[in-house]
Amino acid sequence: MRSVKIYSTPVCVYCKMAKKFFAENNIQYEEFNVQEDLKARKEMMDKSHQLGVPVVDIDGEIFVGFDRGGFAKALGIK
Repeated sequence: MRSVKIYSTPVCVYCKMAKKFFAENNIQYEEFNVQEDLKARKEMMDKSHQLGVPVVDIDGEIFVGFDRGGFAKALGIK
């Protein structure tokens, strides 16, 4: 099983789009609310070198923003 982590905020439209994409494709993910979780925010910044959300980590491959094609390729979804 792949490791999928999403760093997001509650009001982020692109975060919601990413989570919807994962749900539609039955992809389990771990979510971190970087608005409230300072440790997760630092982890996200260390991985992406920026504050924009969502940041998605799929088995160590980092995506910034909603990247449907990149997510699909990394997850082997056609």
